Parts: sequence; C-alpha cells; structure tokens
Amino acid sequence: MPLQGLLKEADVATALDGCKDAGSFDHKKFFKACGLAAKSSGDLKTAFDIIDQDKSGYIEEEELKLFLQNFKQDARALNDAETKAFLQAGDTDGDGKIGVDEFTTLVKA
Repeated sequence: MPLQGLLKEADVATALDGCKDAGSFDHKKFFKACGLAAKSSGDLKTAFDIIDQDKSGYIEEEELKLFLQNFKQDARALNDAETKAFLQAGDTDGDGKIGVDEFTTLVKA
C-alpha cells in the first residue's frame, strides 16, 4: 500500500469495503473512513504526491480513475461517472485537474 504508514490499515480496509461496488464511491465518505480527512496539511501533501503518479503537480482524470489503487494495489478502478464526479468536486478552478490546494480543500470538505 503506497499510503502505508500514513493511514491505519484497518481504516483503509473499511473505506475500500464501503465502495467496492461500481458506482458506490463517495469521496467524502471515503476520506472520512480511511482517516485522510483528519490528517494534517503536511500529511495531505504527502498523500497528494503519492496519488500524483506522473509527478506533474496535479492529479488528472487518469490518476483519479486509479485513485483507490493508491490505498490497495488490487482495488478496483473508478468507473467513468465516479471519476468525472470526483474531478468535478475537486477541480474548483475549472482547469480539468486537481492541484494540491484543491486536493486539501476536497479532503477537508
């Protein structure tokens, strides 16, 4: 688990279990269940850097599709509707991607 050490394994398992079915991903519930919502800005920056697979400084749509796999390697990919809703929720400036400040705001919302 790339986010190992940052989150409790049991919390991650609970969060993943809550969205194991296609169409069931809710970012707010997930962030609370896995414990990310309670983390410091520094920890959220660390999480952002892990999720930003291509190190572009942004989380793009393809990275959001594979978002759950940052928590457990064999987790499912988000479907297109979940990915688009997730991106829309986080992309406050409308540039089609989520920056670190947008990510922090999204997690803390």
